[in-house]
Amino acid sequence: MSYNNSKINNPELLIEQLMEEHGEALARLAFTYVKDRGRAEEIVQDVFIKVFQKIDQFRGESAIKTWLYRITINRCRDELRRWSIRTLFFKSEGIEESIPHGGLSPDKKLIEKEKEQELGIVILSLPVKFREVIILFYYQEKSIEEISHLLELTQNTVKTRLFRARKKIGERLHDYRREEG
Repeated sequence: MSYNNSKINNPELLIEQLMEEHGEALARLAFTYVKDRGRAEEIVQDVFIKVFQKIDQFRGESAIKTWLYRITINRCRDELRRWSIRTLFFKSEGIEESIPHGGLSPDKKLIEKEKEQELGIVILSLPVKFREVIILFYYQEKSIEEISHLLELTQNTVKTRLFRARKKIGERLHDYRREEG
């Protein structure tokens, strides 16, 4: 979406539109960092307050959506530095609550739902540097280049983190299933 100067001249209208278009996606992104819906919503509110205060500083060097993601990621990292994420417990609501299952029978749907929950638990247990690339790549469907820009990392670093994250997910899923079985 393109944001022209007339909208920036009316920041209230612009912020309202940005909240409507990107608020839910930013809340999901924040949740993947802090693992708490309430805190994620507070972070997104803080992000939009910051955007409102600094909209005149947006230079248009990237898409405004990229700018919003960058601010959200930075705000989440600040939050994680302030609070020990280890004191939080995984809550089963969160990552992609409903992924279509096609025409599966109820028992197969239940098995798929359990697998998704296992995957969600494993992803949220990863260190932030691995969790963020997985979430951005698979759930937010960002390219390596976009992730590189958002996280201010080289593309090779993003690729390496994705590789290592996938490996850790595989290992942890294996361990998780062994413990459950």
